[in-house]
Amino acid sequence: MKQHFTLPTHQSDPNKKIAYVNARLFDAESGLDAKGGLLTIGDGIADFGAHLSKDKMPEGAQIIDCKGHLLTPGLLDIQVHFREPGQEYKETIATGSKSAAAGGVTTVACMPNTKPVIDDIAVIAFLQKRARETAYVNVRTYAAISKAMKGEEITEMGLLVEAGAVGFTDDGLPVMNAGVMRKALAYSRELGVPIAQHAEDLHLSCGGAMNEGKISAQLGVAGIPNAAEAVMVERDILLAELTGGQYHVLHISTAEAIDAVRRAKKKGLRVTAEAAPHHFTLTDEAVLEYRTFSKMNPPLRAEKDRLAVIEGLKDGTIDAIATDHAPHDQESKRVPLASASFGIVGLETMLPLSLSLYHNKIMPLKDVIAAMTYKPADIIHVPAGRLKKGARADLTLIDLDTAWTIDPKQFVSKSLNSPFDDWKVKGRAIRTVVGGDTVYRLE
Repeated sequence: MKQHFTLPTHQSDPNKKIAYVNARLFDAESGLDAKGGLLTIGDGIADFGAHLSKDKMPEGAQIIDCKGHLLTPGLLDIQVHFREPGQEYKETIATGSKSAAAGGVTTVACMPNTKPVIDDIAVIAFLQKRARETAYVNVRTYAAISKAMKGEEITEMGLLVEAGAVGFTDDGLPVMNAGVMRKALAYSRELGVPIAQHAEDLHLSCGGAMNEGKISAQLGVAGIPNAAEAVMVERDILLAELTGGQYHVLHISTAEAIDAVRRAKKKGLRVTAEAAPHHFTLTDEAVLEYRTFSKMNPPLRAEKDRLAVIEGLKDGTIDAIATDHAPHDQESKRVPLASASFGIVGLETMLPLSLSLYHNKIMPLKDVIAAMTYKPADIIHVPAGRLKKGARADLTLIDLDTAWTIDPKQFVSKSLNSPFDDWKVKGRAIRTVVGGDTVYRLE
């Protein structure tokens, strides 16, 4: 199969009509699951439903036969690292967004740990300009909670939100200072945006390279205990309750932290969480096989934690699936485990790995798609992830049943650091539409 990419035109023709026919229309929020068609005009959804067939489409419309495949709102990944500015040799907005398009993702939220850090409106303006010029998908960004991500002084949050920040995080580092986090959460309540935490108590993780357990002991490598995550989540939930702020846990990985979020939700607190596919598909035993390509932070955990992540997704404790797409060059990974950089690429594997929850009868398809569409959209408060008349025409066409083998050498990301080499999976995006334009198709 051959992959085709086209940069979006940003709809120079507002009257352009495209008709998607013979589709299985699927919207997780409304519960829509029906055969029918969808019409886009310009960059928006004009109409959709069972009443729209090929002969019911307006004259002059371009016809795209979906051949019975699943047509969903465009997928979102609200935790990616595109490395621009500062580390363009690992990834750029162009290559990262191209990778997103290949994975069926139409909107991403970038993390601010770039060089320089996204803590100033000038850096946001730069990213927005680069995205307009080079991005294949919609690129949104978090800004840093603290200036230079030092954890000492909060950024000019109001100005950054006005400039386009969808939330705040020091991801890559936790906010260790409880006073800083309290102030940030208080501002989040007023600004209506999330404070997203990389939950890690650095005094407990102590520079560990992987999960603390029998595998770390076997390898003689310093480990990161579950408590490092759980202690931070427990603290932050107390602060969220105190301030009324919106708190979001990035890449949650431990049973203890998931239980804390579950309790917070039962209390009615504004607390959400996301999980990465690697945390519900792999355990720390993968480090024995994939070594540094299985090194991420938070680390791969024990089997009980992997099962807890799945249970959290099933019962809604974990709201969203996000990849923590973290590209690294070979020099950052082809080193001893203790010295290697944390992170794996994930945009091109998110959909098939997530669909394994459906194919293995662990979760209904509706819940899997919800975790990649309207639920992440709601966390960062962007109008996406739903099939609605008048909504922006961001769409993903999915072949649910095609079987294929993951080969990182075929990735379009600039980096290839993935532990899923040679994995047999089922389901993939075959067309990605952004603002009415097809930016990716697989033939």
